[in-house]
Amino acid sequence: MTGPETLVDPDAAAMVEFAAQYGSDLPPVAIVIAAYNEENGIGEALAGIPAVIDGMETATIVVVDGSTDRTAAEARKAGAMVCDVPVNRGQGAALRLGYRLARQGGARYVVTTDADGQYDPADITRVLAPVVRGEADFATGSRILGRQETHDKVRRLGVHVFAWLISRMTGQRITDTSFGLRAMRAEVTGAVTLAQPQYQASELLIGVISHGFRVMEVPATMRLRAAGTTKKGGNLVYGYRYTRVVVGTWLRERRRASSSSPAESSPAPASASASTGAGAEPVPVPAKTK
Repeated sequence: MTGPETLVDPDAAAMVEFAAQYGSDLPPVAIVIAAYNEENGIGEALAGIPAVIDGMETATIVVVDGSTDRTAAEARKAGAMVCDVPVNRGQGAALRLGYRLARQGGARYVVTTDADGQYDPADITRVLAPVVRGEADFATGSRILGRQETHDKVRRLGVHVFAWLISRMTGQRITDTSFGLRAMRAEVTGAVTLAQPQYQASELLIGVISHGFRVMEVPATMRLRAAGTTKKGGNLVYGYRYTRVVVGTWLRERRRASSSSPAESSPAPASASASTGAGAEPVPVPAKTK
């Protein structure tokens, strides 16, 4: 099983090339984006990303996951730091590489967003804020607490179903389990097991909750794609694969927790919080008893 600290050959070569091009020191905030064949949308997705957040400089790292188009060139043109991997392995693998680049570069905070323009760059500051303030270790946007412009009724229903399922499994109220705009302390990405090649959102969320990190949801916007098409498959395929990842991760984390000592299983104080509506400040919500 491949964890966040495990490198395979494409990662190693890409990291060497990245360090040679950009050096080894990053500013406090690293914004990590995985991109595959997004040449028509990546420029717009990068355009609104803030260069400074709360007085801290940001660096945007685009991990190009074996693209066959001009995604890498367009990302460089837009001012991003590009890690170009020649092999397509999936969004999860690309994000793992981006997390490692951020940690090794000394970033204190990691933010993720997508390359397709569905997340509003203006929400980045809002999602990162509770982590910077020390109120959360991991914060994620929520289209349920905020706003969504997409019209797929099946996907909308799926958001509610998976939120209910993961809330029941973890004992913590979650309204949106697959939102791609997230912020976290950099060390969180190295503490949880990340093995999924594609559907990493639920694996990361369940892992973070299971390790006892403080989690917060923040109202955010889900927009229509700026360009291109989804790489996640149709609704039935996506739902099946996502369910498999959710259940598999939950079972894995239960086994890990049962085999760990009390000190190992609680690295951070458990706390849950969520917002009450769009534009509202995050309000604490007590976690349910498992």
